[in-house]
Amino acid sequence: MYIYINSQFIKDSEATISPFDHGFLYGLGVFETFRIYKGFPFLLLDHLARLQHAVDELGITYQIDYEEMYEMIQELLRINACQNEDVTVRLNISAGIGEVGKLLQDYDKPTIMCFIRKAPSVNRIEKEAAILKLRRNTPEGRERLKSHHYLNNILGKRELQVTPDLEGIFLTEKGYVAEGVVSNIFWVKKGTLYTPTLETGILNGITRQFIIKCLEKLEIPLYEGFYDKEHLFGSTEVFLTNSSQEIVSVKKIDDQYFQGNEGEYSKKLTDLYNHYKTKLLSIQEL
Repeated sequence: MYIYINSQFIKDSEATISPFDHGFLYGLGVFETFRIYKGFPFLLLDHLARLQHAVDELGITYQIDYEEMYEMIQELLRINACQNEDVTVRLNISAGIGEVGKLLQDYDKPTIMCFIRKAPSVNRIEKEAAILKLRRNTPEGRERLKSHHYLNNILGKRELQVTPDLEGIFLTEKGYVAEGVVSNIFWVKKGTLYTPTLETGILNGITRQFIIKCLEKLEIPLYEGFYDKEHLFGSTEVFLTNSSQEIVSVKKIDDQYFQGNEGEYSKKLTDLYNHYKTKLLSIQEL
């Protein structure tokens, strides 16, 4: 496989990153993961906008150029012979080489890395989930970034290692439903949808944002707030969202069963998602 790193397309086996890159030493790095549908980068503008915001928050001096990124991705598809396949893209920006032990310095030569891989199946596969004993940590700064600080997620996944196909659901320290290890969560009660507020410290997923916009378009009521697990368990339908897996219906959480793929709202939203995923570069186009 060929990857992109710092303006070069090279074989993945030949790629190197400096041991003095502060993305490696101190976690000063952020990334985006998104899907390409047979050459079309769904919601690319939103992913790049979130990545730019995160880069700015970390104090990395770098301006993302949409045209440059689009062409780079298309070239990756071409040299890996993936133009007619569905793939996921991992686009990573880290602070770059810096002085060891010096935490206040300018980062104006970041490491830019991008690679693609085969996309997971989205054939309406139901999932089961479990409430994690491990609590969601608070954001490292003012808000949660999609950053290299991934230990909480890894520990959450390890908690479920005897059942790796489960999605773990984090609660906050105060016991409110937060998010999945790799997903945002929505649920339905009496025709109304609910999802945790960003104030719980969750990542504002791009697919989460898209779903919220779709609900506005469909005139389906949605509330964002602080909800305990009893509120979640009192629902009839639950689904998870992320950019790789799209919308995933949940059949069971712990010992509580839900409608899964028979859920009315996940069906409606999946239909809308499928309609737009080869058309929209930005949620604002909806």
